[in-house]
Amino acid sequence: MVKKELINSDRLVRLFCELVAIDSPSYHEEIMCATLKERLETLGLAVTQDDAGRHYHVSYGNLLGFLPGSAGDPAKVAGSRPAKEESVERSQLPPLLFCCHMDTVVPAIGKKAMVHEDGTITSDGSTVLGADDVAGIVSILEALQILQEHHLPHRPLEILFTMSEEVYSRGMLYFDMTKLRSQEGYTLDLTGPVGTAAYAAPSIVPFTVVCKGRAAHAGFAPESGVHAIAMAGAAISRLPLGHVDEGTTLNIGGIEGGKATNIVPEQCTVTGEVRSLSHKTAMEQLALTRHIFEEEAARFGGEIEFSHYIGCKAYATELSQPVVRRFEKACEELGFTPSLVKTFGGSDNNCLAQGNFQGIVLANAMNRCHSCEEYTTVEELIRSTALTLALMCSDE
Repeated sequence: MVKKELINSDRLVRLFCELVAIDSPSYHEEIMCATLKERLETLGLAVTQDDAGRHYHVSYGNLLGFLPGSAGDPAKVAGSRPAKEESVERSQLPPLLFCCHMDTVVPAIGKKAMVHEDGTITSDGSTVLGADDVAGIVSILEALQILQEHHLPHRPLEILFTMSEEVYSRGMLYFDMTKLRSQEGYTLDLTGPVGTAAYAAPSIVPFTVVCKGRAAHAGFAPESGVHAIAMAGAAISRLPLGHVDEGTTLNIGGIEGGKATNIVPEQCTVTGEVRSLSHKTAMEQLALTRHIFEEEAARFGGEIEFSHYIGCKAYATELSQPVVRRFEKACEELGFTPSLVKTFGGSDNNCLAQGNFQGIVLANAMNRCHSCEEYTTVEELIRSTALTLALMCSDE
């Protein structure tokens, strides 16, 4: 059984602080990508970099590393000494994938990790911390380092570090899934206590509605105009904003229009999104939203342009799958309480799950993400690393 005592906590925290200090907002992860590629190669992985970035006019892409399975060296393994035949079997098991993203949300320039006396790690308050997703990255890198140092038997491993996940997995959009040897694995990209994992996530469908009316002088002839903002407001008032049902939400996030206080606005742009654990339901709600805007446009004597795109597509991994059972066993061996949940956030696992890939998303020591109040703790980083290491060394 893997022991938490194998983890070098000082090295883990030092690496976390080093990687946090690298500016890596979406579409600007050049230095982070080069740094991680070098570290993976130093740890003995064969690493390839794709050209996904060319679609966004950058010179880097997604990183994919492979480490063959190892029977380990029973004479050098720290702690327990597994039987040689058991180790050989482990090294010949199918590979597992571990996935994290390289980018962070903004504000992300000039990040600095501050380690407090109680073990909490925060930014200085002017930026996000970047634990989303640096906490996952260091969990993987430290686990790989321990495999090497302690000659632990482990199964074949694939490591995928993706670009620009925070903008609806733009890196994974151009990742060639046929390059993967794994058919199952773990994405480290979830808030909550370590031991929590998401087995289901929603479709996220952003949309834009351009409401078109007719301009007129607001003082002399307002009745000759078609008020685009009023049109948009009438439609929005009919929408079931918030929780449509227990698995679906609808939100209007922005509205912009008008040129001057004395002009009836001829155009108004509305942005929003639908999220649903059912892709079918998400698309039905999107169609209903469009229909309501079309009805109000017709009533006002205007028109609309409606557009949308699929940010990510819903999936649900069966709880009977080995990828789930393996996670539960690893948690129990480490003394963690496993908790399987549904999430309303997307991740790269949404993309992975669209093929035959079976995966879940692990909580990885990040809290209050997407805010300048983001934080992690030394203890949670250790727990995340221990769970990652246990999964890498699993014999199932």
